[in-house]
Amino acid sequence: TCPPEQICTFLHFEQAKNKLSTLKNDPGNEVKLKIYALFKQSTQGPCNTPKPGMLDFVNKVKWDAWKSLGSLSQEDARQQYCDLIGSLVQAEGGSSTPVAAQPAGSSTAYNTLLVTTEDDITTIKLNRPAKKNAITTEMYNEIIAALEQAAKDDCVLTVFTGAGDFYCSGNDLTNFTKIPEGGVELMAKQGGELLRKYVKAYIDFPKPLVAVVNGPAVGVSVTVLGLFDLVYATERATFHTPFSQLGQSAEGCSSYTFPKLMGAAKASEMLLFNKKLTAVQACELGLVTEVFPDSTFQSEVWTRLKAYAKLPRNSLALSKQLIRSVEKDRLHAVNDAEVERLTERWTSDECFNAVMSFFQAKAKL
Repeated sequence: TCPPEQICTFLHFEQAKNKLSTLKNDPGNEVKLKIYALFKQSTQGPCNTPKPGMLDFVNKVKWDAWKSLGSLSQEDARQQYCDLIGSLVQAEGGSSTPVAAQPAGSSTAYNTLLVTTEDDITTIKLNRPAKKNAITTEMYNEIIAALEQAAKDDCVLTVFTGAGDFYCSGNDLTNFTKIPEGGVELMAKQGGELLRKYVKAYIDFPKPLVAVVNGPAVGVSVTVLGLFDLVYATERATFHTPFSQLGQSAEGCSSYTFPKLMGAAKASEMLLFNKKLTAVQACELGLVTEVFPDSTFQSEVWTRLKAYAKLPRNSLALSKQLIRSVEKDRLHAVNDAEVERLTERWTSDECFNAVMSFFQAKAKL
């Protein structure tokens, strides 16, 4: 019989061989190895680290995958990485199944939203529940169009909410993988202009705007809440702005509205240090108007909103405009400054590496 230490060594060797076989034969792991290799090549350049030892099977396979890329430039590796991630998201159904919704008095149909009008309330519902209502470029454009339509209709209130269990998980990070022919600089410029127009639509919206936060909210879906007139949240909602974690900076006028609402120190905790707030904490800090039990959230909120919608429409709109007019120019200036800073962030290696690290963590071997 073998001594115990030899048995352990043998078992470890067999387990490692099995892992190696799985890595080589599983198509899913082949893709993960490709992601790993491209990530390393795009962030560190060609492989120049020592080859792992003979018995370090897993790291040897990863090293081989990286080494196989040879002298591929970091820029080309970055583009291939983005293309691969984009193709995987598309294959998994990254775009939601189109569900057309027709706003009242409009011939416009939306693929990523459900827009309805009832009881003098226009409701704009983010409709990518399988993707936690993450905002794609298409959704940005459709929300802008829906706000423009709602500004002109006869309804008294406009309400935002989300389909499914999430309110919104913020930017769909695959937006950062779709690099146009003009390169990262053009992508950043186009993204900045779209964001500027998106936030402007909230600043200029003429009627009372209400957020019905039916679940967790992340990123830009949180920052624009400072531009709403009422924010109602279920008790299980959370509010998270992980900008520095992704090498980015604040938007949605939050660099101005958050310190004004909650004070500089608490705003810094959210915008600089990625602090996630519960619904109750967000309410205590002034970001949320009121929190409701999850079991009665929808019935209580909509009963209240229907009562508000019976108030005189012009009186509400004119009163809102008086409140907003005092700060409108400042909000536009803040929006411009935030977009300028974000455009610079999006072209930085720091931001790109942070976003790629996020994808790498999701596809970890």
